Amino acid sequence: MAASRPPNGQAPEPPLRVESREELVYLLGEACELEHGLLCEYLYAQFSLKRSVAEGVTQEQLARIQAWETTVIDVIKQEMLHLALATNILTAIGAAPHFERPNFPILCRWYPPDVQIALVPFGERALRHFMYLERPEGMALEDAEGFAALSKMDPLRNDDPQLTAGQEEWHTVGHLYRGVEAGLAHLVDRHGEAGVFIGPPEAQATTQVFEWPQLTAVTDLASASRAIELIVEQGEGARGDWVNSHFGKFVGILEDYLALRAADPSFEPARPVMPVFVREPPDVEAVTLIEDALARRVADLFNAVYEVILQLQSRYFVHQGETPEELETLAKTVKHLMNWVMRSLGPVLTSLPVGPHFPGRTAGPAFEIVRPAFFVLPHREAAWKILRERLATLAGVAADLADAPGLGALKAVSGNLDGFARDLGGHLDARAARASAIVTPT
Repeated sequence: MAASRPPNGQAPEPPLRVESREELVYLLGEACELEHGLLCEYLYAQFSLKRSVAEGVTQEQLARIQAWETTVIDVIKQEMLHLALATNILTAIGAAPHFERPNFPILCRWYPPDVQIALVPFGERALRHFMYLERPEGMALEDAEGFAALSKMDPLRNDDPQLTAGQEEWHTVGHLYRGVEAGLAHLVDRHGEAGVFIGPPEAQATTQVFEWPQLTAVTDLASASRAIELIVEQGEGARGDWVNSHFGKFVGILEDYLALRAADPSFEPARPVMPVFVREPPDVEAVTLIEDALARRVADLFNAVYEVILQLQSRYFVHQGETPEELETLAKTVKHLMNWVMRSLGPVLTSLPVGPHFPGRTAGPAFEIVRPAFFVLPHREAAWKILRERLATLAGVAADLADAPGLGALKAVSGNLDGFARDLGGHLDARAARASAIVTPT
């Protein structure tokens, strides 16, 4: 496998080893976790932004904050696309979708030591961290303060064959995906396309309902390479041309932010949020638990909505027996939960206090992972009933919370959740009607 070729003539990143399907699935699993983690980081920064001049910013500053949020939302939508494309590649080679990930912060244990994921409020530190993670291959750039690598890793070597996969020493998003691309080509050379791309084509996500015309099926090496090229170009730039990439967008926001700070050193665009958990997770030490009862309930609702989104996504990618109309409902529900529910819930949560031991601090969503197995609902009828039941339950919780002072926005959240539950219920009723109409011959 050839090494990646970074821009500006810098030394190439070391090639990754992919000698088996298992190693390829492992790397693609890391790619999905990375896209998922970046998505949560960007959502957290978005939810931390101030919403009105009553929070201590001028009208002009608020306009800049709103412009930055629009750009961040565009990046978030593309990260969702990247996760879907990476999942298409996994599906194409016969593997399951991968929506699990470790809880935050993810520091020097699951990925190479210089790749760390944590929830940081919007500001210079967050922007420099985002730039570091999205930087083009070969670019010399330091991560933000507090993200220094703590250890080294011993990656797999070609002279150390083994039957199971393990960590590889990749340094950027592009480096990881170029390794996947080279690994696919290597396995195709060995086994042929029919031997590598063994997943059912009908399991590919290609719907336009997500507003992603680039969400195309992956069925062979050429389509996989196009998907990877799109991910890398949108993230770090087209072979060094990074102005319109995620990296370039964060560079532009940082320059704008620093200019506003220079004009007014007291300017602070973000609320004083900190990531807080409802329960102590088993895989992260020394987390902060929410003390305020109301904030705790809203955070629990947020985490439950997030969990349902992952369940819906998993069902969409492992669907079996759904009609085209049912698949469209699954996709639309994921999209609307993100746009209409989480986008409302996040700012509500970040306006609430953590508790008396953290005066002046507000609650930031931790995107808690309770158990990854909850995300996969493999049996169609049961899956739809569970999803309908869950959405209806959450609608009731949101309706109760909407009566609390300052939480009136949750009334619309409740209405949306109830509508999604009824949408799923309509399909269940239609299935039952079709089943009862079947006449069994005597």
